[in-house]
Amino acid sequence: MSKTALVTGASRGIGLETTRRFILNHDDITTVVMFARDSEDFDNNVKELEKELPIGRKLVPYKVDVGDRSALKKAVKQAYDEVGNIDILVNNAGYTNPVPLQQVKMADFEKTMSVNLYGPFTIVKTLLNRGNRFDLIVNIASTAGINGRSGWLTYSASKAAVINMSQVMREELSIYGTRVVCLSPGRTATDLRKTLAPDEDPSTIMQPEHVAQVISTLSSGVGRYIDSENIVVRL
Repeated sequence: MSKTALVTGASRGIGLETTRRFILNHDDITTVVMFARDSEDFDNNVKELEKELPIGRKLVPYKVDVGDRSALKKAVKQAYDEVGNIDILVNNAGYTNPVPLQQVKMADFEKTMSVNLYGPFTIVKTLLNRGNRFDLIVNIASTAGINGRSGWLTYSASKAAVINMSQVMREELSIYGTRVVCLSPGRTATDLRKTLAPDEDPSTIMQPEHVAQVISTLSSGVGRYIDSENIVVRL
């Protein structure tokens, strides 16, 4: 049976690589909905992916800011009406502005929580209210949500909340046959990582395709055999 996946933060990094693996390497995933903010990267990468599309596969891009709850709910409803049931959801979009505690602005704290925590919650709740039944939900947290880091208060707090939210979702949605996996990558060479650690050499850490490969495996037939409360992926 063909499946439909939805990936947030799909314009680059882990989201883009996950979309690529879904559409090229999974025979059972025929449609991938891509959520990302409006950007030149998004436009260009969608065009490049469309050139590689196998026959019978489809990309459905939506330009939406996951941190804008009203716009997000509207996009989720539109996507559901367009493609039908979302079988696999990957909540990958992320944001932070890392500064010391005394310099944290409430607006930045709220934006970090809106993108990293409220966004995934809003997507899941909106789809459930539409009658959607998930096979798999993958929430991308971080090792920073397990152990807080100096200067990363807003990011660490949001990712710790994602880990705990995933545990509750796992328990509540299991009666519907839904698997909920929380994935906590360590250092990964994404644009967000550049914000968190601007002086780091990106060639010395995990690459987005490494994390995407783990997500791909979780979405395959063997995925249910490696589920755990919080899967840590690091070098």
